[in-house]
Amino acid sequence: MKDESDFIKSLLDQKERESAFKVLLDLYQKRLYWFIRKIVLSHENADDVLQNTFLRIYKSLPGFKQESSLKTWIYRIAYNESLRFIEQEKKKTHGSIDDLSNAYMNTLVSDTFFDGGALQLQLHQLLAALPEKDRQIFQMKYYDNLKFNEIAELLNVNENTLKTAYYKTVKLIEKNIQTLELYSETQV
Repeated sequence: MKDESDFIKSLLDQKERESAFKVLLDLYQKRLYWFIRKIVLSHENADDVLQNTFLRIYKSLPGFKQESSLKTWIYRIAYNESLRFIEQEKKKTHGSIDDLSNAYMNTLVSDTFFDGGALQLQLHQLLAALPEKDRQIFQMKYYDNLKFNEIAELLNVNENTLKTAYYKTVKLIEKNIQTLELYSETQV
């Protein structure tokens, strides 16, 4: 791929937009799917939100001001589409994000995409119990390998505050995982 500025020019050029957008799809489709999936929780919902995300990206390209990197801009759109979806779901069910998380945990093991063992299930349970913002920060850093400055820009949060929340979550997870491992060893 060309460098980012040339690629952005291709995306903004009316004649090159279609072919450049296909490259963008190839680059980001899988990554954005899993980013969205961790927020909206189910495969079907992630597919819908991903489609809406790419539609919004395509329609918004002419207005892209390049005030952030293309990657950050794309992830922000995916994040906002995910939150929009969650808000719509909460209105439909009059529930909360915690209700969605509980429903997710109840069906996780039967999900054909989940092939983890007991330790991974425990990690998902720990993540589901976290406050929404802490869970999102952890997932963006740990699973999506986003940099702290990218996450801070995406969530519109101070980078130092974000780092504190991330490392606090990591310590909590490590503590709980160690407790689970010790418990498992004494059961054998």
